[in-house]
Amino acid sequence: MSKQLLHTPEGVRDIYGREYARKLVIEGRLQDVIHRYGYESVQTPTFEYFDVFSREIGTTPSKELYKFFDKENNTLVLRPDFTPSIARCAAKYYMEEQRPVRFSYMGNTFTNTSSLQGKLNEVTQMGAELINDGSVEADAEMISLVVESLKSAGLTRFQVSIGQVEYFKGLCQEAGLDEETESRLREYISGKNYFAAQEVLMGAEVREPYLGILLKAADLFENMSSLSEAGSLVSNSRSLNAIRHLEKLSEVLKLYGVDKYVTFDLGILSKYHYYTGVIFRAYTYGVGDAVVKGGRYDNLLHQFGKDAPAVGFAIVVDDLMEALEHQKVDLKLPQRKRTVFYSKENYPEKLAEVTALRREGIPVELVLQK
Repeated sequence: MSKQLLHTPEGVRDIYGREYARKLVIEGRLQDVIHRYGYESVQTPTFEYFDVFSREIGTTPSKELYKFFDKENNTLVLRPDFTPSIARCAAKYYMEEQRPVRFSYMGNTFTNTSSLQGKLNEVTQMGAELINDGSVEADAEMISLVVESLKSAGLTRFQVSIGQVEYFKGLCQEAGLDEETESRLREYISGKNYFAAQEVLMGAEVREPYLGILLKAADLFENMSSLSEAGSLVSNSRSLNAIRHLEKLSEVLKLYGVDKYVTFDLGILSKYHYYTGVIFRAYTYGVGDAVVKGGRYDNLLHQFGKDAPAVGFAIVVDDLMEALEHQKVDLKLPQRKRTVFYSKENYPEKLAEVTALRREGIPVELVLQK
């Protein structure tokens, strides 16, 4: 037998034994909290038509998609991201619905990228989407749900950083940046590549004070006085409205009692261009990337024929597991299975014994004594 047949391709791995038991426990805890907030589970296909994740939708770049063809020669892709799939599903089945719709989901996503940084190409995501509600209260519900979900998984040291895409967009508009320059700048700032961001601004001959202001927007704004300072740097209504929204959001988060887990960072942007307003990420110790990413995407459902605001998030379960492992968080796992041995002579008695144990909820295997 070829050794290659025994190994997984680069970027994917097997999960088994007690590690998988830990994963199931974490998923169960997360799902329990999400359901308590009134979210109902939905399941979307593992693969979709290419257009669901096209450049126009503003999702994962084409080169990072796993693409293949069906027998009618349609281009299909393994989903790299749940949000466009949920948007398509909501537009199809809830086109006329005006009341808020709450979805939750769990499944694997696939990105065709290099694993040189140790990142997996297949990961499990769990998340929630709130559709038909454009209020600041909806944003606060999502962020509160993120906090409570991470706490339920066992995390105690984490932070949710909140930004506002509209602040950046308004600032770029006020500075006179064209769409291409804004897109490049957004990519560099979202990757915290401030030197490249500065080169883009210098190359575009952005004048002061906007050169300094745009670079300052890439820094961390850690408290409300910073938001007030950010508001004083601009004069356009788009950015000012974004600051006012974050200030209102801060007040609602205090009502939820989760404000101690929250900071504000106007440098948070995303490679997903469908985000339109509040955007947030949750960070903790032991992993190099955010364990939760989310935000508002008020224009995405329009791409599927439904005009509706929406906000949501995705928890990367594999990264959360890694963080819990590094932080040595003890999870109460299901009891290990028992083993009962039998012989040909005592099989009826041993079968009755294990049947009784199983009825009590005790995992047990029946093994022939050799």
